[in-house]
Amino acid sequence: MSLDWTPARVPPRKTHDGATVRLEPLDPGRHAQALFAASHDDGAGELLFRHLPYGPFVDRDEFKAWLDERGASTDPLFFAIVDHESGSPQGVASFLRIAPEHGVIEIGHIWFAPALQRTRQATEAIFLMARHSFDDLGYRRLEWKCDALNEPSRRAAERFGFTFEGVFRQHMVVKGRNRDSAWFSILDGEWPRIRSAFEAWLAPENFDPDGRQRQSLSAVRDAISR
Repeated sequence: MSLDWTPARVPPRKTHDGATVRLEPLDPGRHAQALFAASHDDGAGELLFRHLPYGPFVDRDEFKAWLDERGASTDPLFFAIVDHESGSPQGVASFLRIAPEHGVIEIGHIWFAPALQRTRQATEAIFLMARHSFDDLGYRRLEWKCDALNEPSRRAAERFGFTFEGVFRQHMVVKGRNRDSAWFSILDGEWPRIRSAFEAWLAPENFDPDGRQRQSLSAVRDAISR
């Protein structure tokens, strides 16, 4: 089957601004100190980096050296996730395995500090990256991969609307142990419904005066599907 297909574009190094959060191209000079504190204070690093191939870091200097390498990379292309209210970076995410000729791009290297986890800001960060991938750059497949043992990441992928595609066995060796990888994706044909659910969930009227959601993202998406 032939496709009327125009290759997608490579994501530029630019800021993505949302209502509660913005994604800034990673700048070690501006972001390192706050990101280290957000990810390592009170022993958070042990859990935060458990399933990632790096971290936790011994000290700020080791973390800054790691961040310097990531800040210079174009694939993965790293962003700091900055909370609008506090102005402080609270996490990191990237575009990677960028294949514009095939229309495939992945979101990965995601870690959210405890203060960002399970928040409206965290959801909006993923939405901004997905929307940019499909609506601005013209990708037809957005991927999410994680350690098959990383249950929080697997739940997050499904909550965001990614479809589970299976487990790649013995996919990697990470920190001296085997890693099986769980694969998820969103396709361009699925994106309009998923985008509508994100937009409805993120709307101010979906939150009570204390900031609690009135409807879950999954419930909103299910309602749109009917």
